[in-house]
Amino acid sequence: MATNNLKERTQQLVAEFSDGSDHAFSELYDMYVQVLFNYGLKLTSNQELLKDCIHDVFVKVYGKRNEKNTIKNFCSYLIISLKNRILDEFRRQTFSTPNHVEEYEYRHAAEDVERDYLSHERELMQSAQVTCLMQNLTRRQRQAITLYYLEGRKYEEICGIMQMNYHSVRNLMHRGMLKLREAAF
Repeated sequence: MATNNLKERTQQLVAEFSDGSDHAFSELYDMYVQVLFNYGLKLTSNQELLKDCIHDVFVKVYGKRNEKNTIKNFCSYLIISLKNRILDEFRRQTFSTPNHVEEYEYRHAAEDVERDYLSHERELMQSAQVTCLMQNLTRRQRQAITLYYLEGRKYEEICGIMQMNYHSVRNLMHRGMLKLREAAF
């Protein structure tokens, strides 16, 4: 019985609103805002987004007040409108970016692939050259150069690792670098 009264009251308020009553619109808003909010919480946990979407739905309804639509079930109309509005917002957030199109640099895909391939090939060749050059060094020189240049260790750390004094490590590094230069040229 209470739902019949609610439906009748809603139909009466919709009719008054269509005739231009802002008070009727206010009453419709008060009647259905919590219903829409509860429904919307099932679709999203973002309450600010939900409030904005509910506001948008009521703005849309208010904007269409002069159109003589025959909405048979106002509550269903609001719920479906809210669902569609939330889904539109999800789509917009999913497919939008904060950057403007003008900010993106145009890149031709074929050029990128070729450039990436050449860069990768160059790295492989350099790696092979370094490996080949390192074979010209003694085991201790390779270890010292690897610790210093590849691992970024300080001479004091290298001394501890290799159990050598500071000047011996410096001499080892110097002789190793000379051998590398000779082998490279």
